[in-house]
Amino acid sequence: MEVIKISPRGYCYGVVDALTAARQAAKDQALPRPIHIIGQIIHNRHAIDELTQLGIVTLDGPDRASILEHVMEGTVIFTAHGVSPLVKQRARERGLYCIDATCPDVTVTHDLVRDLVAKGYYILYIGKKGHPEPEGVMGEVPGQISLIETEADVDALTLTPAQQQKLAVSTQTTLSQWDTRRVIQYIKAHYPQAEVHVDICAATQNRQEAVAAQAKGADLTIVVGDPKSNNTNRLVQVSEELAGVPAVRIEDLSQLDIAWLHDKKRVAVTAGASTPSQLTREVIRFLEQYQPATETATSTE
Repeated sequence: MEVIKISPRGYCYGVVDALTAARQAAKDQALPRPIHIIGQIIHNRHAIDELTQLGIVTLDGPDRASILEHVMEGTVIFTAHGVSPLVKQRARERGLYCIDATCPDVTVTHDLVRDLVAKGYYILYIGKKGHPEPEGVMGEVPGQISLIETEADVDALTLTPAQQQKLAVSTQTTLSQWDTRRVIQYIKAHYPQAEVHVDICAATQNRQEAVAAQAKGADLTIVVGDPKSNNTNRLVQVSEELAGVPAVRIEDLSQLDIAWLHDKKRVAVTAGASTPSQLTREVIRFLEQYQPATETATSTE
């Protein structure tokens, strides 16, 4: 079997920085205990399990503010997705020691929407509902921003004449650039005066473009990553819609169904920006050694 190892793939620098900050915190005995992460540091179960073994407690919940209510002392780590100023303020008021592991690209978006609103703009923020990144960004300028996921959300807007006059668009960093472009075009058709800022990060764009180009001609694309990872799920979409190749997402090798490989001669492999490299290497190694005549069941190697 030919294995197409799509590149770039896997960890981005924002994820590496966040995990490094958490590991260093675990080693620093001077930090107040216990150490809690407010939400998942990155969207990957394996990475979270590693931090748990280091003594760090990951708390999850519907939003960052409600998660923080469960922490009374010690140290808190804010995840790579960013948090609102309100969450940071409440943590300081509780006397918690705070470590901010927000991805620098996400911080750029926080700064942007704050600056735009200070200049009188109303913001249309394109992002995924229920994802922590929009929650943090929108918390920068409450009441001056609307979350847009699809064209239907644009149709549902009820903007005042003043808001329409000074309108700006910003985006989540991990979206599909093609889906985002389509929504922006729809916004511009309704509000041609809108000032557009596309904040999809380079790591997300590069990994999507790599799949669109390098997966072509494969019989199947395997995307390694967590189901909660938005950028991982977008890679599945890009393979199917842009490269024209069926795709599956797995967390690790244990989820690889051998039946998917039946009659497949060329398989492309990539990984989300929050996927540990060793998980992808295990999948690639298995595929390179795969012998259809001898494999009969899902591998758990």
